[in-house]
Amino acid sequence: MPIYEFRCQDCHRRFEILCRMGEDGSTLSCPDCAGKRLERCMSTFAAFSRDAGGSSKSLGPSGCSSCTSPSCRSCGG
Repeated sequence: MPIYEFRCQDCHRRFEILCRMGEDGSTLSCPDCAGKRLERCMSTFAAFSRDAGGSSKSLGPSGCSSCTSPSCRSCGG
């Protein structure tokens, strides 16, 4: 089973959970507030890769849904 990353739309907490392949979050709840409005996020690992020269490049959209920062650590999202 894969590990997916979700973000609670109620309390904005991001968390990872081991769940069935293709899980969309509809059967899950937030571990902090028990909210049911979850969105699956692009994990940090999946969002970046290294090119042949060894430099990083983004594979996904920059930022999260609540800001335009390339790191959710800066906005707490």
